[in-house]
Amino acid sequence: MSSSSVEREEGLAFLPKFDAAGLVTCVTTDAASGDVLMVAHMNDEALRRTVATGEAWYFSRSRNALWRKGESSGQTQRVLEMRTDCDQDAVWLRVEQLGAACHTGRHSCFYRKVERADDSGQARLVFVDAERLFDPASVYRK
Repeated sequence: MSSSSVEREEGLAFLPKFDAAGLVTCVTTDAASGDVLMVAHMNDEALRRTVATGEAWYFSRSRNALWRKGESSGQTQRVLEMRTDCDQDAVWLRVEQLGAACHTGRHSCFYRKVERADDSGQARLVFVDAERLFDPASVYRK
């Protein structure tokens, strides 16, 4: 193991390991329930702003832009704890979620369960915990 690997895996310095696109994966969970709310990405600036403000900031790959969770919808995330994994290429946010985490208006982005439809092994999706907390069409008017 190289000295940089030892420092990253056993040291106390926060040394995020960004991928080729300059991003780390972020898993966000509800601190009260433990529910996985969303998986997103952060660049260096999103990480710095999250640490500095205590609010969740992400980087949108589709829009190629930095965004603060809730800036359009009001569905904010107050960060209670941030952790990094062993090699610091992913982060975990435990948040206090105000309203819905998903842009579809649901509490979590994980509102469908994967099930096999029959003996063919073909997977299908089934809605679970899919109640909408807000109407995306009225919140995200463009």
